[in-house]
Amino acid sequence: MTEQPIFKIVTANEWLVARETGVFTGAPVDIADGFIHFSTADQLSETAARHFAGKTDLYLVAVDPAVLGAQLKYEPSRGGALFPHLYGDLPLDAVLWDRPLPLSANGRHDFAGLLG
Repeated sequence: MTEQPIFKIVTANEWLVARETGVFTGAPVDIADGFIHFSTADQLSETAARHFAGKTDLYLVAVDPAVLGAQLKYEPSRGGALFPHLYGDLPLDAVLWDRPLPLSANGRHDFAGLLG
């Protein structure tokens, strides 16, 4: 792997289904938008605050973008920032690791123990 990992926040149930089937087809918002939304490490905190505030029972999934090939595109989103979007299903062989995403005492998701 030469590129930095990209990340997906998913519910525990969504991730359980992906593990059972061997592929992640997307959360409801991904299916509606026609691509799977990912974030870079620098974008994770804002993504969690905007879309998953206060939610528990989540997983953080790290993905090797090199495995995804041409289906992965970096496209402008919030304020012009480039976000990774996968136009296709996420094969589990692209997953580097998955870990529960905890809430800290202040109610925000705690990435410190997950990202290093």
